[in-house]
Amino acid sequence: MNNKIKLAVAGAVLSAASVANAGIIIPAGDWTIDINGNVNAFANFTNSDDPAAGVTGGLASGEDPTGEGSQVGINTGLLPAWLGFTGTTRQNNIDVSFTISMQPGVSDNGPTGDGATASSVTNTFLARQAFVTFGDKSWGTVKLGKDLGIFASQAILNDMTLLGVGSGANTSGGALNTTNGAIGTGYIYPAWKGQISYTTPNMNGFQATIGITNPNQGSFGDAVAVATVANINGATTSTTELYQDRFGIEGQVQYSWTGDVSGKVWASGATYDVTGDLSVADGSGATTSASTDSYTASVYDIGANVNAGNLGLVAYYYNGDGVGSTFMGANGVDVQGTKFKKRDSDGGYLQATYTIPTGTKLGVAYGVSRLDEASGETEAALLDKNERWTVGAYHPLTKHLNLVAEWNRIESEGQTSSNNAEVDALSLGAILFF
Repeated sequence: MNNKIKLAVAGAVLSAASVANAGIIIPAGDWTIDINGNVNAFANFTNSDDPAAGVTGGLASGEDPTGEGSQVGINTGLLPAWLGFTGTTRQNNIDVSFTISMQPGVSDNGPTGDGATASSVTNTFLARQAFVTFGDKSWGTVKLGKDLGIFASQAILNDMTLLGVGSGANTSGGALNTTNGAIGTGYIYPAWKGQISYTTPNMNGFQATIGITNPNQGSFGDAVAVATVANINGATTSTTELYQDRFGIEGQVQYSWTGDVSGKVWASGATYDVTGDLSVADGSGATTSASTDSYTASVYDIGANVNAGNLGLVAYYYNGDGVGSTFMGANGVDVQGTKFKKRDSDGGYLQATYTIPTGTKLGVAYGVSRLDEASGETEAALLDKNERWTVGAYHPLTKHLNLVAEWNRIESEGQTSSNNAEVDALSLGAILFF
């Protein structure tokens, strides 16, 4: 099975119940075709007594538009349902592979349940992978195409909620296909990016990857992303067009070992140069000044996964400048006049799992993502931190099918204590790998 669909298998194996070791293998002439993926669904019960939009960048949005704090839904978890096709062959002493995948959801909140809705709040059909690799174990592997980003990829692959739900239990099935897991409450989402990367051969457990990546449109726009930002003095507004004329650079190093105590340690990083055109307007809307400003967003992380017998431990930490929280670049800067002021951010998670004699893997995790105000900024509604507690049980009913029960508490705190929010969620469901 290809390396990144192991997001669904080897990745989920991180510290969850047993899953299949490969998909459906079909010999086809010079090629071997692997059809693989998963289907999962969860009944989610969420409760919150807090406003849905209390904190800018907060993830504890519990109330529906009518102010009802208790909600239910049947939704996909952190992993969408997944169908992947991988073909491998060896030609001219080179290993060649391709992967194409698609990710539908299991729930749609539209009136017909199949995407037809007047409000356009439809479940998004995803297409996360389309890439080719070539290489050899003697000199490494080159990848070209769309796949999971390099920075923070190990953070999500080692997250136990990959088999479950995490935060956002009340959001999937609408405009979003999946929940958040520990994204934004312990790590920044690595996202699915166009990339050209090189991975070294495995040298006695040591391996490194370096690549250039597409700056996905958003806070880092490879096209133009437009945002209206309230200036800190409250008297003017700044309209900001963010764009990027250079690839992002991402890299990772890791070392893994086997034995009675096995595990992996890793570190990764990313850097992006971002330029913005800013125009400042007075209260009447008249433009008073215009300018262009640039900044460099950078981030690094470090983590470890150690396993001894039935016990598994994960520790992870990241630190960034101008990258914001939850998604790369989200809320990463403040606009002050015609200048960008970067916000610092950091966070991480601790996770422990233990397999009891029935084969059920029990887990507990704590994660936090923090965001600091920029120098000179006084934005009371801005996120200060998103925190998460997760307790989960993952039981292998069969070799391929896992029953899952999770409880998650998400707390979002703003820069002032008056706009905090909290949500509790119970999720019960199953995930099938093939």
